[in-house]
Amino acid sequence: MNGTMAASSHRIMLGPLVAAIDQGTSSTRFLVFNSKTAELLSHHQVEIKQSFPKEGWVEEDPKEILQSVYECMERTCEKLTQLNIDISNIKAIGVTNQRETTLVWDKETGEPLYNAIVWLDLRTQSTVERLINKTPGRNKNHLKHKTGLPISTYFSAVKLRWLMDNVDEVHQAVVSHRAMFGTVDSWLIWCLTGGKSGGVHCTDVTNASRTMLFNIHTMDWDPELCKYFGIPMEILPRVRSSSEIYGLMKSGALSGIPISGCLGDQSAALVGQMCFQDGQAKNTYGTGCFLLRNTGVKPVMSEHGLLTTVAYKLGRDKPACYALEGSVAIAGAVVRWLQDNLGIIGSSEELEKLAASVGTSYGCYFVPAFSGLYAPYWEPSARGIICGLTQFTNKSHLAFAALEAVCFQTREILDAMNQDSGIPLTQLQVDGGMTSNKLLMQLQADILCIPVVKPSMPETTALGAAMAAGAAEGVSVWSLNPEDLSEVTSEKFEPQINPEESEFRYARWKKAVEKSMNWETMEPVCNGNE
Repeated sequence: MNGTMAASSHRIMLGPLVAAIDQGTSSTRFLVFNSKTAELLSHHQVEIKQSFPKEGWVEEDPKEILQSVYECMERTCEKLTQLNIDISNIKAIGVTNQRETTLVWDKETGEPLYNAIVWLDLRTQSTVERLINKTPGRNKNHLKHKTGLPISTYFSAVKLRWLMDNVDEVHQAVVSHRAMFGTVDSWLIWCLTGGKSGGVHCTDVTNASRTMLFNIHTMDWDPELCKYFGIPMEILPRVRSSSEIYGLMKSGALSGIPISGCLGDQSAALVGQMCFQDGQAKNTYGTGCFLLRNTGVKPVMSEHGLLTTVAYKLGRDKPACYALEGSVAIAGAVVRWLQDNLGIIGSSEELEKLAASVGTSYGCYFVPAFSGLYAPYWEPSARGIICGLTQFTNKSHLAFAALEAVCFQTREILDAMNQDSGIPLTQLQVDGGMTSNKLLMQLQADILCIPVVKPSMPETTALGAAMAAGAAEGVSVWSLNPEDLSEVTSEKFEPQINPEESEFRYARWKKAVEKSMNWETMEPVCNGNE
């Protein structure tokens, strides 16, 4: 009797819980937080298979993505039950996701009409070159005044255009008004709230702002942009704020619980790192690397190759906040490449050991421009290179160069960010899977010449989605008032090398980057003056 009493009284003490679905490029997670303390209680993670059907193509299976979400939910609920935590205390679910990844499905059958085209995918390079060539002065920033984005393979509109042009099922479904377009958040919310039986077709402002179809000033789909890409507006999801009840879970152990938060993964990390003030910034080390700086309620246009994006809108009647973003395509993905493609490591932990065993790249530089270069260059024709090799170079030096590459790329976007804002960052708040690599964090501090600060609870992306869900009107179990936010414990890495050495290495890196550019040009050169 006393055992059950103790267990049930322990259950009551926890207060309301909030869950988050974190659907990333390489894995899916489901996490449950205590809304009063922001403590992570339990989670489960499942890897996602990426397929590369042709060079530069990256796809994922939409059904596998959905299945992985259900699996993570079920496993986490089992773990909570084992911990004697009552899952009926979960009051809301937030969704955060890899952004830009593009899906089209049939609203009558609920079936995806093609694989999801992942944000990193390069198949649209010729489409992008064609679009840029028809702009006045061949200007990749032709739509930036409305979208905050350059015309690039990265964003959803060009991927959607490719699907409509090249996949007959998609074309037919659009013509017969059966097609639905969405990023990963839309696909998940639609499926979880009932799918073909009344599923809610929506997205939030942060995900919408990554499509190139969304006007970041009017905060809605833009008819002119849709016309420019030739996309019928009827296939688009309805745009909502990042924190409101979109619909209820329709099946499984969590049936009936509201889905009430939605943020693209980088926006979610900004919220999870509590960067609510103008000027606060965070860098997330995931598949790619993303530095976001809150610019408050006005969109700031970059002069140095950064994106202007919607940071969050935490409620229907709340103002939208914006961010400047530096996006790097390949960070953690370089680890996976060294592991799966070259076979020189068996795990990411091994990479740290290998690199630490030499403590230097010995003049070897690795520019992992597998998907071209993103910020600040936006150079789709770049490709990966490894240079500065001698007979002395071995796999340990290459491992070290790979970690340095992540740090140098971050330095480039941080420099751009400092130039755009005029107020240099005095320290960098970091999160994401790669931050568990202590060598990487120390290298990052050395290369930036500023301290790097990492929260003890690394799951800030999921935390941000949970905060948005728990704070939604009609849920209101999580307060986002500054005085109510819990104190975060963190670890600090101070720069340890002299700035001259750091500058020398950075200058060498820049030289390597130049050598990676203009490698792959897709369109045959027709005019003689090129």
